[in-house]
Amino acid sequence: MDFRDTAAEAAFRKDVRDWLEANKPSGAVAGLGVTEGRVGMLRTWQRKLHEGGWAGLGWPKEYGGRGASLIEQVIFSQEYARAKAPSILNVIGIGMAGPTIIAHGTDEQKHRYLDKILSGEEIWCQGFSEPGAGSDLGALRTSAVVEGDSFIVNGQKVWTTLAHIADWCILLARTDPTAPKHKGISYLLVDMHSPGVEVRPLRQMTGEAEFNEMFFTDVRVPRDNILGDVNDGWRIAMTTLLHERGTLGFALATQAEIVLGEAIALAKKTLKAGRPAIEDPLVRQRLAQLHVEIQAMRLNNYRALTTVMRTGIPGPEGSLGKLLWSESNKRLGELMLEIQGPAGLLEGSGYAGDNGEWVYRHFRSRANSIEAGTSEILRNIIAERVLGLPKHK
Repeated sequence: MDFRDTAAEAAFRKDVRDWLEANKPSGAVAGLGVTEGRVGMLRTWQRKLHEGGWAGLGWPKEYGGRGASLIEQVIFSQEYARAKAPSILNVIGIGMAGPTIIAHGTDEQKHRYLDKILSGEEIWCQGFSEPGAGSDLGALRTSAVVEGDSFIVNGQKVWTTLAHIADWCILLARTDPTAPKHKGISYLLVDMHSPGVEVRPLRQMTGEAEFNEMFFTDVRVPRDNILGDVNDGWRIAMTTLLHERGTLGFALATQAEIVLGEAIALAKKTLKAGRPAIEDPLVRQRLAQLHVEIQAMRLNNYRALTTVMRTGIPGPEGSLGKLLWSESNKRLGELMLEIQGPAGLLEGSGYAGDNGEWVYRHFRSRANSIEAGTSEILRNIIAERVLGLPKHK
């Protein structure tokens, strides 16, 4: 593979870089979560992205996107990370709900939901995981019983990102309890403001409540709000999960390179035993190892991109990239807190490096090995699908 941009790709990259430089909110910190004080800023930022034609970049033009190629989406992800632009608020709507509605929704559903997803007017969350159905999603127990022209939904979901501010939820519910566990599931679009929906934020060690529990008690969902056919939800959910990572690996690898550079700079100016931490051979060795891991991640992303471009179907490389990033990110946070010592814990005091951002990064990184596929499950996928080892029992 030739890693250099073509003339057209270089021009596109410049357009992205110039627009982000001219429009990125001043003072906004990339990588921080969706705290109450940031929601307004993030909503305004997404509206600006939409007006500039950058939201839903890969969506077809007829649905408000740009119809960008896979390479263009990769370039945008790289430049977005390099610009340290704030996160996109409606990331689940744009990256998961929207593409699934485009693929399986009726014309009425597309007209009703898609534009408001892109603009950030309506925020979406994903109601898939349950206390007893995380990695084994087919074991879900939330039920949806047909009653007249509605489904009556009862059950619980957990680990639900953005549920505390969401207007809509893509929900998997069991509509045929007698069917095998991957059958008898339907895919519903649920209004989060419906009576019977209760959201309980889960306070994390970062101080945020980005993830939530959701409880559904006799929630009435119109029959028109089903995506696809009754009991065909598992097939449609696979479309959602296919879009979950998309070109995310490239953004994560670029972001990891940037953060590693910040870590090296911090190690140069932070004293450890009377000398710059960067002069400690163990620190240098660990930073070098992280550099190797991040470069492996970057090259693996190109291998994954090649697979998609040749076959149209993502391969298992995405699992490897996500695993590499999750574990490397945790190790990076741990190293930087060790370098700073006790001062690194004084978040907001002025004594901590980068005013305590490393504390936040370290705490938040603990979730990386759980969300979007646990490290344990990803290792099983790699062992079985890449290395050809016997299936885990």
